[in-house]
Amino acid sequence: MSAPRPRRAASPRWRLPGAGVISAAALVAGVLGVAACGTWLGLVLADNRTITALADGRDVAVSADAAPEVLLARADFLLRRDRIDEAQALVAPVVASGDREAERVLRFNLANARLRLALSLLVDSRIDQAVPLVNLAKDDYRRALRLAPGDWDAKYNLDVAMRLVREFPAVELEGEAQPPPSTKLWTELPGLPKGMP
Repeated sequence: MSAPRPRRAASPRWRLPGAGVISAAALVAGVLGVAACGTWLGLVLADNRTITALADGRDVAVSADAAPEVLLARADFLLRRDRIDEAQALVAPVVASGDREAERVLRFNLANARLRLALSLLVDSRIDQAVPLVNLAKDDYRRALRLAPGDWDAKYNLDVAMRLVREFPAVELEGEAQPPPSTKLWTELPGLPKGMP
């Protein structure tokens, strides 16, 4: 029998200096990533609970820095209860969020609520109270159309509002500067045009 051969010492592997530090940093980054995802998921679930509560008719307070979707749900809740002034206060936070689609939807919904209220006032022959509401509705429809020029519903509703309250030219005073040319949608004089058909 032959004598056992001595084992050779394992050759050292090539290692990055500080490989343990890199592994620890990767582990910490992974844990922080999971924690951030968990926090984000918690916020999304809280927003969804708030939106659901508002859709179910429960009056839930919403902070001004809430997500645009939550602000829209709050505005919808308020507008369904004819609390237009409270819903108007949500325009600034939605605009500040930078979400143009949310702003368009909010302005369109505000205009619709004002137009509905104005129509009910007109039915009751309260014209003096209805006119300012129609004018505010027209302004909101125009702003919504600036954000989405192809929105057919906003165009149609603006047309209805324009037919309810006409816009007449400003009175020209002597010695004052003339305003820029009008970009109004309607002619300034009512009636049928004269001339050949």
